[in-house]
Amino acid sequence: MKKVMLTVALLGLPTVAMAQATPSPATYVMKAGAGDQYEIQSSKLVLATTKNPAMKQFANMMVADHTKSTAEVKAAAMQSNLKPKPPMLDAMGSRNIAALKATTGSARDTLYVKQQKAAHQTALELHQGYAQTGTAPALKQTAAKIAPVVQHHIQTLSSM
Repeated sequence: MKKVMLTVALLGLPTVAMAQATPSPATYVMKAGAGDQYEIQSSKLVLATTKNPAMKQFANMMVADHTKSTAEVKAAAMQSNLKPKPPMLDAMGSRNIAALKATTGSARDTLYVKQQKAAHQTALELHQGYAQTGTAPALKQTAAKIAPVVQHHIQTLSSM
């Protein structure tokens, strides 16, 4: 009986752990902006030093796509009667940028890809989650539009 109860309890954990509260519209905007800022800043840093053509191509795509998504989220926020502040790095983004600055050469490229994989997973969860359960219609539509772009970035990273 204990074994069955333990199994049932363990099976229930992932759903409890995965069930997160939908962020408020303002929090979604702030988190999306922080993620974009990390993507843009880290990519510009790598662009200045990498010798790898594929890395340059990916980093250029990051700057372009995340600059665009920042503008789209800002426009949707304004449609939702929010007054978004300029996006800023969050604590994780700041730590990641500092780690990239402290690393050089091909080790920086390797760290960049590792960080990108984690950051994009977080971004995908944020945008998909808000697209499904968000409360501001314009932001929900924008999140739904951004999620496939983030998914494409993840697919591109898997080959790097």
